Amino acid sequence: MARQDLHGAAAPAHGPSPAEGDGIPRRFDVVVVGGGPAGATAAADLAGAGRSVLLLDKPGRIKPCGGAIPPRLIRDFAIPDHLLVARIRAARMIAPSGKEVDMPVGEGFVGMVDRKDFDPWLRQRAAEAGADLREAAFERVTRPADGTTLVHFTTGKGETLAHHTVQARLVIGADGATSPVGRAEVPGHDKMRQVFAYHEIVRVPQAGEAGAAAIGPTRCDVFYQGRHSPDFYSWIFPHGDTASIGTGSARKGFSLRSSIRALREQTGLADAETVRREGAPLPLKPLKRWDNGRDVLLAGDAAGVVAPASGEGIYYAMLGGRLAAEAAEGFLATGQVKALGLARRRFMRLHGRVFWILGMMQWVWYRSDGLRERFVSICRDKDVQQLTWDSYMNKELVRAKPAAHVRIFFKDLAHLFRWVSP
Repeated sequence: MARQDLHGAAAPAHGPSPAEGDGIPRRFDVVVVGGGPAGATAAADLAGAGRSVLLLDKPGRIKPCGGAIPPRLIRDFAIPDHLLVARIRAARMIAPSGKEVDMPVGEGFVGMVDRKDFDPWLRQRAAEAGADLREAAFERVTRPADGTTLVHFTTGKGETLAHHTVQARLVIGADGATSPVGRAEVPGHDKMRQVFAYHEIVRVPQAGEAGAAAIGPTRCDVFYQGRHSPDFYSWIFPHGDTASIGTGSARKGFSLRSSIRALREQTGLADAETVRREGAPLPLKPLKRWDNGRDVLLAGDAAGVVAPASGEGIYYAMLGGRLAAEAAEGFLATGQVKALGLARRRFMRLHGRVFWILGMMQWVWYRSDGLRERFVSICRDKDVQQLTWDSYMNKELVRAKPAAHVRIFFKDLAHLFRWVSP
């Protein structure tokens, strides 16, 4: 049976060249570097379209992530129920004063995943679609005089370390905020602004144990408190039997580990069993360029697609991976380099306004505890709650309720200029 292309039409098979002694073919249409949500999605879509794809993933690293995924992601990317470790029905916002505001989801739920299980499942789906999945460390891209693009990488370690070189028509860098592919190949990547995130996965205490009441099995807790993050927020997100306790900050010298230690003490979770600890940089805004104008395209964190203010990244990474696959298909089919630019243009057309709004919100409200107190107070408003959840769940700005937007605008001004008490 012929495979289907990205738009449902029959696609010609583009198999890799025969393998040599190490079992790895010598030529691929696309080499995807990084097997997180962006890279695995791009690899699965391209392999499903009949393209020969090599997916390189460096083992031994789990990204720090609260794990929230909206219904839109579950629908668009066919995520099975067994990967959902919790279903969130409300968010609790905690102000610097300790005041709490609950924001019920209403109908539906927000899914929670654990990246240690979610990412491998995505990689396996890519492999089942036909991608050649390898545990490997990317080294570099070279271009001999004949104009070919060569990707160098290693497999194994120690005495089993082996060096490999394959030819590719296109390289997709989905290898994180500090992307070696992006830094070497895409102008401006080395100037990407970042926030550093850190979390600890803990075992949820049993009923009657210390800290048991601090974790709601269907509730995400978000702490807008400067002592835990001077410019972002901290969180406790349930993952079923475990929970993610995390924070982030771009401020140099701020100790994220000390912040989490204090948050655990504050919530009675100091003695909860720690399952693992993870930290990584996150980008603060999309890069102005996602391709090198020749043979490299970026996706996910490597392209800077983590939402400001919320830090949400999984949906945007997977969408970025899908858009990268579509752009790659256009490039491979036509040979036109300009096709690579479609990934960023389509993403910004869909979500550029949301990213701008969230960036402004973070700049306005996260600067001091006084402003954070007022921000949490705004979250009591039913218009704010409904429009927030509608936009988050469906990943679209809600335009059908202009009166509510106007009311929220004036309420924001009132809180910002202290015309009302928090």
